[in-house]
Amino acid sequence: MTDFNTLSLPALFRALGAPEVTRRVAAAARDEDLGKGGKPGDLTSLVATASAQKARAEIRARQSGVAAGLACIPFLAPAFSKRIAFRPARGVGDGSAFKPSQSLGTIEGPAREILAFERTLLNLVSRLSGVATLTRTYERVMRSKGPVNAHLFDTRKTTPGLRVLEKYAVRCGGGYCHRIGLHDAVLIKDNHIAHVPLWELKQWTERALAKASTLRPAPRFVEIEVDSLDQLGEVLIARHRSRPVDIVLLDNMRPSLLRKAVMIRNALAPSVELEASGGINRRTIAAVARTGVDRISVGAITHSAPIVDIALDFR
Repeated sequence: MTDFNTLSLPALFRALGAPEVTRRVAAAARDEDLGKGGKPGDLTSLVATASAQKARAEIRARQSGVAAGLACIPFLAPAFSKRIAFRPARGVGDGSAFKPSQSLGTIEGPAREILAFERTLLNLVSRLSGVATLTRTYERVMRSKGPVNAHLFDTRKTTPGLRVLEKYAVRCGGGYCHRIGLHDAVLIKDNHIAHVPLWELKQWTERALAKASTLRPAPRFVEIEVDSLDQLGEVLIARHRSRPVDIVLLDNMRPSLLRKAVMIRNALAPSVELEASGGINRRTIAAVARTGVDRISVGAITHSAPIVDIALDFR
């Protein structure tokens, strides 16, 4: 199965199915603004703009940030008009840092159709650039106290219908994609094992690993969540055909406990990756990263990302 975190951004955009998702988003957004199927249309522009009028507009940043969603524009625009052309600014693309007043690209076409497209374009690019910008911030803060081995991962706490695009935006900001959905990896959460007593957890985990090995296509990884060091020890000694789980998620553990978890992992199953998650924010992420965990997942980089202020300036 594809490892999305080794792909270039253009390859990732295609592998995630982002063009198809963007087209679906565009059709829904068009119907919200212009009516079902694009009719009756933009009533204001019908009143205020001549039908033959052509226009050129700059997509311009009002604040600094990291670009994401520019790759969506060629797949977004046709829902509004086949006559709208987008040209990115030189040296600017998804993943690029930008400054206030910087141009991100140019839109050309019939004025009425650009005006009808304007809000959908800005909503999506502003939203995705906000995710990329917050991800870049977390990534830098995570490494602010010195070199660490940990990588920053997203979660499934995304906007319904926009998950693929928001996960692409995380990669634009320098983060990593966790599982895409329930369909591509096994992540056994606390609710899955709430009924399993500690003394049965090793055997239960081994049965789960055996079942996971029969799934086709094979899951990208098998991960299990624990909330105590006792649970961690039982999960780490579980094996199926000499293989342990791929990742253990350490839920809501303080840095002192995370350091102990790393020591236990190193002693029992050095190949297993440890993921810290739960309540991690910009104030705590550097300390968490320095405990020796391999992965840090943060829902805030998607669910709490503010938009970046981006405007469309007509020329």
